[in-house]
Amino acid sequence: MLTQERLKELLDYDPAVGIFTWKIARCNICAGSIAGWNSKGYRTIQVERKNYFAHRLAWLYVYGVWPTNDIDHRDHNKGNNKISNLRDVTATINGQNQITANVGNLSGFLGVTYDKQHCKYRAQIKVGGKQKYLGLFLTAENAHSAYLSAKRAFHSGCTI
Repeated sequence: MLTQERLKELLDYDPAVGIFTWKIARCNICAGSIAGWNSKGYRTIQVERKNYFAHRLAWLYVYGVWPTNDIDHRDHNKGNNKISNLRDVTATINGQNQITANVGNLSGFLGVTYDKQHCKYRAQIKVGGKQKYLGLFLTAENAHSAYLSAKRAFHSGCTI
């Protein structure tokens, strides 16, 4: 398993900027060049033939231990690996910080679905594993606004 000591031998990390650079030249990579590549918005870095997410490496680099849970990007920007933007949280808390609707959501808004029976938009939120009904609204935007208010009240992981 990769250690903080070995990581620091190979890479430099600027916690204020969130970028890793190589300390030594390897293969076709020059010393001083930015490490890794983007993979679905996340920075991925290969160290000793194993791929790691940069946000997890940042945690190891700064704190000397691997994160015990998920690493959440407070500002929702997967590429912002400043240590001040990262937090070690459970999957539940990480999910509570979600701000975009899932791909299958036809309303386009997180926490909002269209209620065909009432021809209105339904807002609901999951709290403690159970769905909580927030009401029916004429517009998806109003339903989403109700959802965001509830999200701030019920989800401790919410950063918006």
